[in-house]
Amino acid sequence: MLKDVLAGWRRFGGPLAGALATALREAVLDGRVRVGDRLPSERRLAGELGVSRGTVVAALSRLREEGWLVTEHGSGSRVRLPRNLGERYAPLSVDGRGSLLDLRRAVPAAPRAIVTDAVTRALGRSAGLLLESGEPGPGLPELRELIARRHTGEGSATRPEQILVTSGARAALALLVTHLGPRRIVVENPTFFDTLATLRRFGIRTVPARVTAAGWDGDQLATAFREAAGGAALLTPDFQNPTGVLMGSEDRRKVAELAARYGVTVIVDETVRDLDLRDHPVPEPRIGRAVTIGSLSKTVWGGLRVGWIRGPAALIRELLLDPISGLYAPPPMEQLVACEILPLMGRLLGQRRSELRRQRDHLAGSLDGDDAWSFSLPQGGLALWLRLNGVSGEALAGKAAEAGLNLLPGPVFSPDGTRADRLRVPYTAPIETLDRVVEQLRRAHRS
Repeated sequence: MLKDVLAGWRRFGGPLAGALATALREAVLDGRVRVGDRLPSERRLAGELGVSRGTVVAALSRLREEGWLVTEHGSGSRVRLPRNLGERYAPLSVDGRGSLLDLRRAVPAAPRAIVTDAVTRALGRSAGLLLESGEPGPGLPELRELIARRHTGEGSATRPEQILVTSGARAALALLVTHLGPRRIVVENPTFFDTLATLRRFGIRTVPARVTAAGWDGDQLATAFREAAGGAALLTPDFQNPTGVLMGSEDRRKVAELAARYGVTVIVDETVRDLDLRDHPVPEPRIGRAVTIGSLSKTVWGGLRVGWIRGPAALIRELLLDPISGLYAPPPMEQLVACEILPLMGRLLGQRRSELRRQRDHLAGSLDGDDAWSFSLPQGGLALWLRLNGVSGEALAGKAAEAGLNLLPGPVFSPDGTRADRLRVPYTAPIETLDRVVEQLRRAHRS
């Protein structure tokens, strides 16, 4: 009975109608009440809960206005998720449903309608797949073809045999560095903290090259490639994380020349390449002869563990012969779901870029003009990279945490512990949450 599901609902406090509405929302979000369930009649529900019918009517009216219920004449009310929750970029957890706002990770929630429909369609055509062994391999032929076609459409002619499907971008990187075994690897300073953790785990010496709002430091890149001769370089030229900088065509040619001169294998992280927030996105040409890593984690959902490596067919064959490759292969059913989603990426990316652009501009406008920090507006990606005045990133992050806001300071992104005057502030949260972020950040800076 619904009264058992909602036991203790009065603990939310305030007017009874508001407390009941909150309890029903919470029950839907944690799965105790399923999307699609029909609620008891207002009279019956009032009797079960021991409240007046007017209280129930007021609570359900509020939920109906917010999009949590749909009422059909003669059939009662049915539970649904509000449209804005099913299509928003950020996971609901970043809103700080308690007192804590946690923006240490810039990750998306699933586009609910697209993913659930894709799962249904994939299940409907899974008969042939389920008759196979399900053993790890290079990836479903259909998925490799779809990924190759996307690369080809962006100007990098690619055959399916040049694609190896992995269980995400981190799995792709781990497989590559295990197989290539570089003693030294060029990395950007700053760079994504998970990347640094992966490389440290493998005991690889990192050779940093500075990245600023103006781009990549050419002298440091040349020196780093020379020091890493015969090794590898891991770069994110498309909306670099955390700076959001986009590498221009000339710099990409210079990287390719340095790689050829010093025998360095360039690995390009393309996980945010599609999050181009310019008014008229046009992908930059890829770095010549680079091995690329992609995934659906930042554009679709991190819970769909599908990534890939794009490289020479000979390298892909070598990777498949490595016995460890099977550990990094995603389940075939997830691959089949990805096959259903990839043809819809144009529409999905349009929605996600529009939302991120609006949130970026709102956060930038709210932070602009404050002497406490400065920043450059990124052309894409997921975060603002603040340069702080008069306080270190670690100190401000610590004070913000005390105020209920978790952010990551610059040294977390640095291979050598520098960038102490920096703080990453993602704009992945909804605008009303970003307003709370700015308020708490300013309060922390004043304290």
